Amino acid sequence: MAGVKGKSGGPRKNAGGVRPGAGRKPKPPIPVPPKKSANAKASAVKVSLEAQPGGGALKRTKSVPVEQEEKDMLTLLQDIALGRVAATALQVKAASAALPYTHTKKGEGGKKEERQQKAQAVAGRFAPSAPPRPRMN
Repeated sequence: MAGVKGKSGGPRKNAGGVRPGAGRKPKPPIPVPPKKSANAKASAVKVSLEAQPGGGALKRTKSVPVEQEEKDMLTLLQDIALGRVAATALQVKAASAALPYTHTKKGEGGKKEERQQKAQAVAGRFAPSAPPRPRMN
């Protein structure tokens, strides 16, 4: 049926459609070298696990909390950083989490608030005196 779309018996040659060999040629795949394992070496360290009475893996030792006298969180963290005090990882994490509640950062207050606080401290000396009380005669 000439003149009706789709009823003409298929595409004619060189009238569009898929042509063999047309389009971009695919890139050849890049060969990936196999990963080298550290365990594959002949001189690798061999680890043998001890058998546990209840079976399973080796038992891990739990960290024991270190007794500390009560001190400021910032001072505690400074002592830990300088090596004066030994503490567990959990204690350090808890101290660093509690630090923002006890100390403010320098940038949190802001310059204007700091200036206002200084002005109020100085103004205490020069505060106006109370007005005189009226006498009742």
